[in-house]
Amino acid sequence: MRASNLYAPTLREVPAEAEIPSHKLMLRAGFIRKAAGGIYTYLPLAWRTLRKIERIIREEMDAAGGQEIAMPIMQPAELWKESGRWDVFGEEMFKLNDRHGREFCLGPTHEEIITDLVRNEVRSYKQLPLLLYQIQNKYRDEIRPRFGLMRGREFIMKDLYSFDKDEAGLDVSYKKMYDAYTKIFSRCGLVFRPVEADSGAIGGSNTHEFTALAKTGESQIAVCTKCDYAANVEKAELSAIKSGDETEQKLKKVATPGTKTIEAVIEYLHLSIEKSIKAVMFQDEKDRVIFAFIRGDHDVNDVKLQNAVGAVELHMAEEASIIALGGVPGFTGPIGLKKDTVIVIDQSVMNMKNACCGANEEGQHYINVNPQRDFGDVLVKDIRQIKDGDPCPHCGAPVQLTRGIEIGQVFKLGIKYSGSLRATFLNENGREKPFVMGCYGIGVSRTMAAAIEQYHDADGIIWSRAIAPYEAVIVAINAKDSVQMELAEEIYTVMEKSGIDVLLDDRKERAGVKFKDADLIGYPVRITIGPKAVKENIIEVKVRKTGEVFNFDRNSYLPAVQKLLSQL
Repeated sequence: MRASNLYAPTLREVPAEAEIPSHKLMLRAGFIRKAAGGIYTYLPLAWRTLRKIERIIREEMDAAGGQEIAMPIMQPAELWKESGRWDVFGEEMFKLNDRHGREFCLGPTHEEIITDLVRNEVRSYKQLPLLLYQIQNKYRDEIRPRFGLMRGREFIMKDLYSFDKDEAGLDVSYKKMYDAYTKIFSRCGLVFRPVEADSGAIGGSNTHEFTALAKTGESQIAVCTKCDYAANVEKAELSAIKSGDETEQKLKKVATPGTKTIEAVIEYLHLSIEKSIKAVMFQDEKDRVIFAFIRGDHDVNDVKLQNAVGAVELHMAEEASIIALGGVPGFTGPIGLKKDTVIVIDQSVMNMKNACCGANEEGQHYINVNPQRDFGDVLVKDIRQIKDGDPCPHCGAPVQLTRGIEIGQVFKLGIKYSGSLRATFLNENGREKPFVMGCYGIGVSRTMAAAIEQYHDADGIIWSRAIAPYEAVIVAINAKDSVQMELAEEIYTVMEKSGIDVLLDDRKERAGVKFKDADLIGYPVRITIGPKAVKENIIEVKVRKTGEVFNFDRNSYLPAVQKLLSQL
């Protein structure tokens, strides 16, 4: 490829719409162009990088026993209704009707389609295990598409589905994919951590997210400072905090006028915040009101609470709904709420001694609250958000919170879909059993963006060799100098024949313009052909990642360049 033919319109100014480095740089370097909110056209440079990521994925999926297929993007509503997800997946699903009025969706994921395929074709345990995957576009109607490829409405994903005869087989398939993902992201040159995660709308029991560490990441993860434990904050386990030994005092109601916040209450009562119990009220998709209670210095983890009460979505409760169940905004507590109200108490609250909480009366609080004595029949769960310094649930060392970008996730689905869709096989005893399934996804376009988030500087992108659109660029300082161009052409031909993915910048632009574009686009190696190459047979090679410059003899440059590339 020659730069004079390459469609890569670079920009000198940062587009106003771009907020994070990957979005800014992909626009500036001529990788993508916006078609609509959350929808982008991939230009040649981006497409080359995406294809390289896909090749790595395919190699590792095939090596693990995966077989590639292609499933339809447009999926019939009947399958989603059969699985029970048509009405609960949420507003992110694009729904449409054909000319006959039949309902379809644009696939946000493919559990229903793959389960239907396999239930119609696979009948015996002898055909298992089965690992089927695809790489294709997915669609989700994000309420606010932003950050370029990080949160789009159309994106490229790889998803593999495993079908096994039992849980032991699923464990094997899960481990294969876990190991394959580790190889894939390592080969892509990313710094990442597999973290324990919540399964969300996909469902299932066990799941890990593969998270690329980056300051701009939307995911917040807790990482142990001592052991290998890492978890998404939505999933991070917390042990109950034990309170000191105290003699339980008699429950007492006291006046606390105008104290509608935890801070105001503890100041009025002269208590430490660790002695206070905070109420947070939610409503779910069925308008059920959930009263959650945590320690005053803690925050509710919405995802943990959702899982605790079996809710799909949660939003803050309306004042009228709170009052209807006996609560009083600003003074709500677990004591005295109406019968059958959903009350969830964080496990650490249940260990508190002589604490304070709302009394469900305007301007009134209880003091000397001892939850195990005073709260009655309530649901006790870990519903609090992990914080910096909280103890690791595995070894007890402090955890640190950091940010990351989710680039892949592996799920143990079990029989969630095979059960609802009645997808069965005959086992060794001739009995019908549901397939035991797993689901394994990689955000291909997100992986490209994550690589840029991790590796860039003020001048542009810094690609690893494995996924760079081109491994090397050859720049003739003076494209009008026929001798320089002949030498550049010669080196271009030699490198191309040696298997190096190389671009020749043959544009009749100033050298400074070509150097800036090379840094902006991020080619791992830049080879400069100038007067020294012509007069002294010295070829200059610059490594984009480190900025190091090497001078190689014209007659022996190829092995040296190959060695440099092997280290990038």
